[in-house]
Amino acid sequence: MRRVPLALMCGPLCGSLLVLTSCGWGGGDQNPGERLPSAPLGVTAAAGSATSVHVMWNVASADPKITRYEIYRGTTKVDEVPGAEHMVDVTRLEPATTYVFTVRARNAAGDAGPPSKPVRATTPAQAAADDTAPTRPGTPHGKAVGSRAVQLSWERSTDDRGVTSYDVYQGTSKIHSVGGGQTAAVVTGLRPGTHYRFTVRARDAADNLSPASAAVPVTTAQGAADNRGTAPTDFRATTHRADGAYYIDLSWVAPEVDGVITEYQIHLDGAPVTSLVWGGTPPSGRSTYSFYVGREAGAAHRVRIRAKLPDGTWGGLSTERSVTTGSTGRETS
Repeated sequence: MRRVPLALMCGPLCGSLLVLTSCGWGGGDQNPGERLPSAPLGVTAAAGSATSVHVMWNVASADPKITRYEIYRGTTKVDEVPGAEHMVDVTRLEPATTYVFTVRARNAAGDAGPPSKPVRATTPAQAAADDTAPTRPGTPHGKAVGSRAVQLSWERSTDDRGVTSYDVYQGTSKIHSVGGGQTAAVVTGLRPGTHYRFTVRARDAADNLSPASAAVPVTTAQGAADNRGTAPTDFRATTHRADGAYYIDLSWVAPEVDGVITEYQIHLDGAPVTSLVWGGTPPSGRSTYSFYVGREAGAAHRVRIRAKLPDGTWGGLSTERSVTTGSTGRETS
């Protein structure tokens, strides 16, 4: 799914939806010499609505490297996410039902570690014909907890059927969720010395969302740099002509961050012009994207790209590239 402005017609996006099939606990044979991942710790599960549960866990140690996490409902695998992620919404559940979830990690060789301790969550009953959203959460407060986490609190929302969960947003990105009985959360995985603006929205069993709370600004403390930039790397731009029109073709490598990047913003001639969003698992390695820029030959353009990071903030802009329609397609810095 992509959001594309009226001013531009966007070309095909290289990215496919991850298709998952339910399976049992089976895994491949362990490779000799490969360490197995440990069981994920800090696993929690909270109903997000009458048909969904939000499952979270702590990111495992980088030794051995974790390539993916598998989420199980009972003994059935219901989802899997890349190793940089640590939360998932399990959907298509039954109302008023208790579920048991576990999480297990796989290393680079594909070997699975032991499952986490099981956690339980009960979905609320489905409310018939409920189209009334909860009230807006009140008076949010926040404070930094070191350089990579913040502690948030807010006043309860009310709802005629009851609040099921609270979702925490940084900008327009949902980055955390807690059960409806909680009015506080600790949000981790943030960047040192970064300014954030968090809002909270309440959700009921029918998935009605409240208006957003007032924004609460928090700045994380300065911390040791992790030597990783936030701008896409090896950014390239060329042009091609098809059906009498010109397109700019982009390719790049995603920055290495704690999480998975699913959204990018393209800047053309110094201004943001379009964004692209992967609805499934983003491609690994190099990503590519093409977009329409007109029918005029010899038109010069400057283009850059930046990623929306997993903490909901925008990363750094890539190197700027210059291209000219109708030329050989080569780029210049």
